[in-house]
Amino acid sequence: MGYAGTVHEHLDRLERHNAEAVERAVDALTTAIAKDGLIVTAGAGHSLAAVAETFYRAGGLSCVRPLYHPDLLPMHGAKSSTDAERRSGLAAEVLAADPLGPDDVLIVFSTSGVNPYPVELARAGRAAGLPVIGVTSGPASSAAPKRSGTTLAAESSIVLDTLVPPGDAAHPAAAPVTAPLSSLATMFVWNLLLVSLHERAERDGLDLPLWRSANTEGGDQANKDLLAHYGKRVPRLA
Repeated sequence: MGYAGTVHEHLDRLERHNAEAVERAVDALTTAIAKDGLIVTAGAGHSLAAVAETFYRAGGLSCVRPLYHPDLLPMHGAKSSTDAERRSGLAAEVLAADPLGPDDVLIVFSTSGVNPYPVELARAGRAAGLPVIGVTSGPASSAAPKRSGTTLAAESSIVLDTLVPPGDAAHPAAAPVTAPLSSLATMFVWNLLLVSLHERAERDGLDLPLWRSANTEGGDQANKDLLAHYGKRVPRLA
């Protein structure tokens, strides 16, 4: 099987495996949106690519607030970003500066799901009484060193399993050494949530706050009201 076939097979298996969890996640997202809460998204290292996909994206939800700290981004320092994710207490610092709201939902992306930053974020979200959706890999997490004594999956109220293998690589299929799957898988999971949320909203008559592309006719005007509504609660929209 070629690389494209490997990816297609993996995403198909991922969708089938997570069908029930996606519905539970959409329940939580729908409730938050109906209460005018925010969808708070977080990750570290390359999982920040998934956070970027959730934020200010054409066709995406405008009620998303990304949790972010520059030390977690590899482009700001590759080794230091790994050190930051493994530093206990950083999640508390980030949440102190950018606290969760009572009607929010927290989504944490982490393929291994074992480092202190994602685990402590999820634990804090649960302690605040919020739904916490962990997007992680069961196989990768099982094989990784337990640096927090627990995992993102264990601390989450809903788990979406990307099924990414330990080491992340997908090619060649017999002995993978390259072509990591995690970014494709996590973004596919996010889009599964958007598709299911759209279908639920149409069924229930819920008005989803969705961005329009700023590079299409009327896009800026369509987004103006959304920016006004969410701008004060999502400072990164400025």
